[in-house]
Amino acid sequence: MEDETPKKRNIRPEETSRLPLITLITLLVIIAALFMIGYKYITDDTQGSEEVTDIVPDTTSKLTNLERSIDPLLAEPDQSDTVRPTTQGAGESVEETAPPVQPTPAPEKKPEPKPVDVGGTEITHTVQSGDTFFGIANRYNLSVETLKALNPQIKDVTTDLKSGVTKLNIRVQAVHTVGPGDVLRVVANKYGISKQLLMQANGKSRDYAQRGEKLIVPFGKKR
Repeated sequence: MEDETPKKRNIRPEETSRLPLITLITLLVIIAALFMIGYKYITDDTQGSEEVTDIVPDTTSKLTNLERSIDPLLAEPDQSDTVRPTTQGAGESVEETAPPVQPTPAPEKKPEPKPVDVGGTEITHTVQSGDTFFGIANRYNLSVETLKALNPQIKDVTTDLKSGVTKLNIRVQAVHTVGPGDVLRVVANKYGISKQLLMQANGKSRDYAQRGEKLIVPFGKKR
């Protein structure tokens, strides 16, 4: 006979399981931990952004490179207009400027020698071998200064006198043509000079003159 009270099948245990509660607590802890980590990360980023904003961006180099790419002339500034600061002493700065350009003085012109008018008659003397400037001046009873003034083309008396080529301007008292009875003594007395001075001016070594010969009569006093 079957039992009056049927047996209960698949009866659940009365004890409740704690696994869902533990799982829920674990999830809450994980969520709290993640929240704390995210808060610290956000805080660190905020501090880092403040430090970055404190840095002044250097735009000079970028601007300079841009200017150089636009105009090559800007890459090389004019050094003449640049004022360079120099340090003098401790904490003192002095501006160094370019020195002013001094004007170049004009060369002084040497005064040209004025022609000398000693009177008399002008003759021409052709330089011969052995002639010197002093000797020629002494022969015609002239000073060296007067002979130089009469010949301004002579710059160097040692090199500009060339035998048979150089001609010098000479001033004498007169040029006398020898006539009948004119001997050197008579001609010299006529012009008030010595016979030796007359012979010297004409390059004579003896007292003799031919008729028609032209005698150079120097000044009695040195001019």
